[in-house]
Amino acid sequence: MLKTILTLITLLTLTPCIAAESSDNWRKVSSENIVVIALPQGNVFLELAPTFAPKHVARFKQLVRDGFYDNEHFYRVIDGFVAQAGPKDGSAKDKKVPPLLIEEEIITPENWSFTLVQNKDMFAPQTGFKQGFSVGYSAKENKAWLLHCPGVIAMARESAPNTGTSHFYITIGQATRYLDRIMTIFGRVILGMEHVQAIKRTAVSEGQPEVDSAQYTQIKSVNIMADLPKEEQFTILVENTDNALYAKKITQKRLRDNPFFYKKQPPILDICQSTIKTKVM
Repeated sequence: MLKTILTLITLLTLTPCIAAESSDNWRKVSSENIVVIALPQGNVFLELAPTFAPKHVARFKQLVRDGFYDNEHFYRVIDGFVAQAGPKDGSAKDKKVPPLLIEEEIITPENWSFTLVQNKDMFAPQTGFKQGFSVGYSAKENKAWLLHCPGVIAMARESAPNTGTSHFYITIGQATRYLDRIMTIFGRVILGMEHVQAIKRTAVSEGQPEVDSAQYTQIKSVNIMADLPKEEQFTILVENTDNALYAKKITQKRLRDNPFFYKKQPPILDICQSTIKTKVM
């Protein structure tokens, strides 16, 4: 595992466009909020979002520390949609976890601010970034919520809202924004999305044989970065979205002021196409 991490560090720190950035542009992610999912194809690193879903983050961290997800599988993986994992439905492990009240949005304080990306989004009055997370915002309601952009992790549930327990999914395809405000998103992938995309699909086209459960992608282990041995820990930085520098970058992307765009498109920017850089130290 250490060899894999060192290789990852070497590759990322040698990327010229990242190394040249000012340190003021970066935010250090707390090791207490980094979850490491070890898959056969490589490690996936999540940043949790306690500001938006504190109870779900606390639940997930406790389950992780209990070893709850170790040796479980991604059992519902639909191409272009989600990769969902957890214990077998109805098993003793599954039944022992009580449901949580949904945390689909937060009430924003009077002085709440965020980095605006777009007004009059298809699913929200405004979209933007807060602490590196893509958010929808309604000033009229004084509410904000996390968005279903690719790579977010959310709690699965039954039809009723307050039925999420331990099963989670990671979005792996196009933005599933129609799920905004009806599910609890509690984090996002910050490293290793290529390993998420390599998870074995379990849904097949009509007429094809079903995928044997023995082929489902196994979760080798899940850990909080802070709990790993010191030699296996490292610092992850993500681009700071809560400043004027990132706001300027967003404006430039929206206007597309570049000779390449010889035909000007409308000055619209999809929040889910507004990338956030990551680097390790």
